Parts: sequence; C-alpha cells; structure tokens
Amino acid sequence: MDSHDLDLDHDSVYDGLLGGDASQWAFGTDFEDPLAGVDTTVPAGVDPGALAAYCLMLGDDALIYAHRLSEWTSNAPDLEDDIALANISLDLLGQARLLLARAAAADPGVVPTMPEGSPVPAEDALAFFRDEAAFRNVRFVEADNGDFAVTIARLLLFATHRLALLQRLTTSVDPVLAAVAAKGVKEVTYHRDYAGRWFVTLARGTEESRRRLVAGLGTVWPMYAELSRPCEVEVAAAAQGFGVDPATLADEVDAVVEHVLATAGVDRPDVAPSGTGPLGRVGQHSEAMGPLLAVMQVVARAHPKGKW
Repeated sequence: MDSHDLDLDHDSVYDGLLGGDASQWAFGTDFEDPLAGVDTTVPAGVDPGALAAYCLMLGDDALIYAHRLSEWTSNAPDLEDDIALANISLDLLGQARLLLARAAAADPGVVPTMPEGSPVPAEDALAFFRDEAAFRNVRFVEADNGDFAVTIARLLLFATHRLALLQRLTTSVDPVLAAVAAKGVKEVTYHRDYAGRWFVTLARGTEESRRRLVAGLGTVWPMYAELSRPCEVEVAAAAQGFGVDPATLADEVDAVVEHVLATAGVDRPDVAPSGTGPLGRVGQHSEAMGPLLAVMQVVARAHPKGKW
C-alpha cells in the first residue's frame, strides 16, 4: 500500500490511528478519574477549603518541578540519565495529578471555570487554566535548570525535603492525602538517592565537575530556605492534623543534606537566603514562572474543548 492508498482509506493518517473511535484521543475525556473508587469525603474537623489550598501547594510544587525536569528529555548527559530524569519528572507529575484531584474533590470552588462543553477534568483545569498568580508552588522549583550540576544540587535539596514531608503526611488525618503520600515516599526515596549519588560523583570527579557542582550548589542554596518557610495555609493544615508545618522539618532535612555534603567533601555555601517570606506560596513568582507556564499551558489553552 502506498501513500495514495492511505489517502483513499482515510482523510488523514490519523483517522487510521483512531479506528473510528475519536474518544480515545480526547483531551481529558477518556482517562480514568485518578481518585475513582476512593472515598473523598473530607474528615470531620477538617476545613475543606484549607485542605484544598494545602493540596494545591503540594501539587503545584510537583507539577512545576516535573515540567522543569522534563526539559532534560533528550538533553541529559547520557541516555541513562535522560531516562532517569524523565522518570523522576513522571513520578512528580503523577503526584501532582493526585494532589490536584484531591484539591478539586475537597473544594470544587478552586477549579477554574471552563467553557461550556469542555471535557477537561478538574486536575487538568487546575494545571493548565490557572494564571501565574493562582499557582502556589515555591519559587525554588520554578527556576531555570542551569547545567547538570545545578539540577543535581537542586534535586538533592528538593527530594530530601519532600521525602521528609511525605513521610510525615502518611499519618495525615485525611486518608486520601495519607495514601498519596505513602505512594510518593517510595518514589521520592529513589529521587533522593539518585541525586545524592550524582552529587558525590561530581564532587569527587574531575576538577571541572567539582567546580561546577560547587557553583551549582551556590546557585540554588539561597532559595533552599524557602522550602522551610511556613505560610498561613501550612500552619492551619498542621493545626488540623492533615498537613505539616515545613519549619518542623528543617532540622531533619538539614541533617541529611549535611551528611551528603560531608561525604562529598563539599562545604555548606556561605550565602544568605533570598527573601524572607513564602513568596511563591502567596502567588508571587519569579521571572522564570511566566515563560514556563506559557510553554506548559499553550496547547491546552489553545484548545479548551480540544480532542486528540
């Protein structure tokens, strides 16, 4: 069969792929609800709005960092790390989907209004149809990747913090959030291990790899403190038993980071933290956030009723 025969059988080659059932390519219409079969009733004593706001923060951290790490796809130093970083990105994207779905189930009011007839599910609407100021991720995850050493340094700090956070959340009074955290613990344990091994390898490698690693750590270190700065939502979440005040994780996270630094023979950077407040948590983002969202959201926003 030549290309002319294909044209006779279908209006385009994509028609052949669809097999007459367009729903399998529908944007958001043929994917199972990530919380299907789960009792999403908000526990007694928990404010639904606060739970939704808290899940948005954790989901946005995972979503935005997943997008950043996905930019390494086809650009990593070798194939193995290309796949490793892509898999870490996918793990975080999965966490983001569950957390955004939990936010929408707890308080449907957080979901952006979509055009009538749009098939976009709630978690996708939250990911692709919110403006920059509505995102609640920390600035730490939205910064540009830099070179491989910068990425490794940032991944080590982020994964160490997130692992400690998810371990605490496994005892959340919200069983949905506790289950999402338990699943994430297994994934982020690998993320931390991957970053830690590369951190030591680069530090003990060539003079150039060590120089870049130390420079990379110095690049991300000023933003590191942001992970431990609590905002009002996080304090309220901890008080109601479904969340964690990140300030209570600081010593535990710092001890792990210090151990990796000592193993690598790298000194703790002597630089002041940037900012004093949880800026990203209140929607005040860096210059890097706008271009990131433009790339991440462009297709969905162009086709709010789109099917593919």
